[in-house]
Amino acid sequence: MQEEQKTLKQYCREAKKRLKQGFWQKYRENLNEELARAERAGISASKVKEFYSQKVGNDIKHIKDENEEFYIKVKKILEEEGEVPNAIGRLTDRDVFSKLSYEEQQRYTLSLSEKYLKAVERFRREKELGYRA
Repeated sequence: MQEEQKTLKQYCREAKKRLKQGFWQKYRENLNEELARAERAGISASKVKEFYSQKVGNDIKHIKDENEEFYIKVKKILEEEGEVPNAIGRLTDRDVFSKLSYEEQQRYTLSLSEKYLKAVERFRREKELGYRA
């Protein structure tokens, strides 16, 4: 129970910190700029809003660490070569993979495939919206 309360307190502290630092004002300004840019480019405002709501959710949850590193690798491949047939092989950590049992290797590959597909979808959304990051 104390662990849950501590977690709630931590969430509250983080939210208060965001308010003090003007996080939401900056978010609103950036969103308005992107909406104006999207309007000029003929991109749907609802797609921009959806993208930004997902992005801010990830920023708040601090999901960027491992997933962001993976996304950067995928983005580099997609920008330099496009979608390649051996992307999963390129993204596989050989040291980790070689130590796994056959069943674990299958799960690892499936998990990597799912992460790859999510990264490709994110790349397409960002490209469609002209997002510069």
